[in-house]
Amino acid sequence: MTFEAPVQDLLFNIAHLSQWDQVTALPDYSGIDLSDAGAVLEEFGKFCAEVIAPLNQPGDQAASHFRDGKVVLPEGFAEAYGQFVEMGWQSLPHPEAWGGQGLPRVVGAAATEILNAANMSFALCPLLTDGAIEALLTAGSEAQKQTYLPHLTSGRWTGTMNLTEPQAGSDLALLRTRAERAGDGSYRITGTKIFITYGEHDMAENTVHLVLARLPDAPAGVKGISLFVVPKFMVEADGSLGARNAVRCVSVEHKLGIKASPTAVLDYEGATGFLVGEENCGLDYMFVMMNAARYAVGLQGVAIAERATQRAIAYARERVQSRPVDGSAREAVTIIHHPDVRRLLMRMKALTEGCRALAACAAGWHDLTHHGQVDGAAEIAEFLVPLVKGYSTETGVEVASLGVQVHGGMGFIEETGAAQHYRDARILPIYEGTTAIQANDLLGRKTLRDQGATARRLAAMIAATETELAAGSAAAQAVAARLTKARGDFEAAVDYLCTEGDPNAAFGGSVPYLMLAGNLVAGWQLAHALLAAEAAMDNDPAFMTAKIATARFYADHILPETDTQRLRITEGAQSLLAAAF
Repeated sequence: MTFEAPVQDLLFNIAHLSQWDQVTALPDYSGIDLSDAGAVLEEFGKFCAEVIAPLNQPGDQAASHFRDGKVVLPEGFAEAYGQFVEMGWQSLPHPEAWGGQGLPRVVGAAATEILNAANMSFALCPLLTDGAIEALLTAGSEAQKQTYLPHLTSGRWTGTMNLTEPQAGSDLALLRTRAERAGDGSYRITGTKIFITYGEHDMAENTVHLVLARLPDAPAGVKGISLFVVPKFMVEADGSLGARNAVRCVSVEHKLGIKASPTAVLDYEGATGFLVGEENCGLDYMFVMMNAARYAVGLQGVAIAERATQRAIAYARERVQSRPVDGSAREAVTIIHHPDVRRLLMRMKALTEGCRALAACAAGWHDLTHHGQVDGAAEIAEFLVPLVKGYSTETGVEVASLGVQVHGGMGFIEETGAAQHYRDARILPIYEGTTAIQANDLLGRKTLRDQGATARRLAAMIAATETELAAGSAAAQAVAARLTKARGDFEAAVDYLCTEGDPNAAFGGSVPYLMLAGNLVAGWQLAHALLAAEAAMDNDPAFMTAKIATARFYADHILPETDTQRLRITEGAQSLLAAAF
């Protein structure tokens, strides 16, 4: 099955859901128009389809291996990465000052989805590099920026994020990696880090590790963590690469999915590192990288859903089985004619497009926050990140599972490729913070901290869209009714969570709250898409009709699930907390 980048849908979202007019009115983006974004994404989609996607299934079969002290990547990965760098794809969303192309985040996000849909194992390397760039832009010294950012932006060097240790998963208060002052402005880093994506490989000239470690006199807990940049090869004063640093890979993990991506165990044996920012402020800086990575992982959920949906539709168009239930043919027909297969495919399509719309909306708010002076934009942007990460990754798993179901027994056979999407998707609700961690963040930091003010502001924006829908077509009015009901469920949940005195009861409902909010905002954005599609019907009737149909399906079949989530939140605490194990 040939992968085709969903460029038309991505551009539609950029134009209509990302506040594109406001984004391109910002000084940093004033010279960019939609045709520029389209040209970039068309070319990148072609590159990913022709060069990166063909490596996906062979890479899964071959996997990465640790042999004779080296990581061996699947055949073709290094050559493809060389082309990726040569064509400048790593640089798309990064500042021009460091060699980037300076495109808005929503365009960079679209490219991230395309790359991950083509081959998520390959895409993980550029994804972590993007995060390293974000962290150094935020907290790096001018010398560190000069040393590392041009090479990271080009992709000639790659970046990693080193948080997790064997005894400390998500609880970074338990971190033990040590940093000792060397007396010359550098530090000696000692400890073991696990689950380091692309922690060792030979695709790039150098690898720049961003490492959390603790100084001898640091306070206990998370307030005593510092961030260090530790290059694989030392960088000389003239910018050339010197001796290998004292960090080595001791193994790579054998995983359920993303098998071509090397997940390394790294030993730091007194490696030379350099403090990023101030001592004991490392977690704050790393959160910049983590938030960038969390958003990107949400895009991975959309990407896997897109690839699984494309594969399932292609299979359903070819697989002949059973006569139609309406008697319209006397012989077996392709399964895409059967009502329940159509239900499965439409659910896959609607969930995928809903999460893509959610991501485009969030990207626009991010640009208005970081490149403009829009009041309240930061609160909305921050509220949306755990939705993109949590809802889109849980959805990615569901869509990949539905893709296996469409294939029937053949979906359980590796040769069809459907099983790989399911295996690859399963990590997404786990890494860069589990769904529960995203939900606790959404509830604790984004909702309870301001007593629901941001959540209610979002609800008011949704209500304004309902008014637009109610004045429109019959389809728009039908979607308005569903959206109003879902918004009411959201507001009831916010009211309950902000007044519930038992924190166990409130946080016991945090994941249902995240899923309710993600469902609502995705449905809201598809409602926006319906209005835009109706207004642009003459431009491409087939595409616009399909957008309207998808929004209507989402409203009828997916938005009503907010009712179930509301009941879990507002009425489910007693049975949850009373459960005995």
